This record gives sequence, C-alpha cells and structure tokens, in this order.
Amino acid sequence: MMELQQLYTDLILEYNKDKTNKRKIDAPTIAEHGHNASCGDDITLEVKMDGDVIADLAYTGSGCAISQASAAMMAELLKGRTIDDALRLVRLFLDMIRGKETDETKLEELEAAVSLKDISQLPVRVKCAVLGWHTLEIALEKLEAMTQEKQNG
Repeated sequence: MMELQQLYTDLILEYNKDKTNKRKIDAPTIAEHGHNASCGDDITLEVKMDGDVIADLAYTGSGCAISQASAAMMAELLKGRTIDDALRLVRLFLDMIRGKETDETKLEELEAAVSLKDISQLPVRVKCAVLGWHTLEIALEKLEAMTQEKQNG
C-alpha cells in the first residue's frame, strides 16, 4: 500500500512541476477566477473554444502542490473535449473527491486525476484538489448558457 501512496505522491509532484498548461492563452473565449480562502490557493482558468470543443485550456495562479497538480491533470484530460463531455468529467471528478462516486470503472475515465481519489479522506485538502475543477465547472456552465442563448437568439 505504501508503494502505491508513494506513486500517487510522485505523480502529484510531477504534475505540480509540469508547466505545459500553466500559461496564459491569447484571446481566451472565457476566463474564470477561483480562490480558496482557507489556504490561499488562487487560480485563473482560461478556455479557448472551437465551436463546442475545448481547443485550449490553461491556468495561472499559485497554490499548493495538490491544487496545481490537479489543475494540470484537468487541463491535460479535458483539452479537445466538448463542453458536455468536459462537464460530465468535471462532475465525475468532484463526485470522486467528495466520496460520492467510487466505481473504479467509471473513475478510470479521469486518467491521471484518479490518483487524487484518496484526498476525499483528507477534508482539509479537498478544497485544494477541487479548486481548478470547480472553477472550470463555472466557466463551462457559462459557456453552455452562452451557446444556448446564441441558438435561441
């Protein structure tokens, strides 16, 4: 069990160092700011859409290794997906962290982000892990509403 725990820790540290998607996007379709008051983690997500597909997803900000790694995993997982698919995965991740979803088969879809599953047992770290995902959920819901307005307009 300890080896597995170490693997997860290494994965978090690896993603924390991965700056591939830690950058600004030129002319993002939407930007959303998220802040965790309890520990000071701060994130700004930028999304560039191509139709209803996430063409680019990046973040800037500062925070603990968990919040940064979680955002990096999220960006990697969701780039190239539709709003609907991305929202579904974001909600799956949030349910996993909140301990509501434990079905391993479903959780495999989260790829690297599934490594954050055990954070559900560390209530003080939950907000760190969900910050980026929750912020993206807000951004995607706004995009969804904008898309529906255009269709109904």
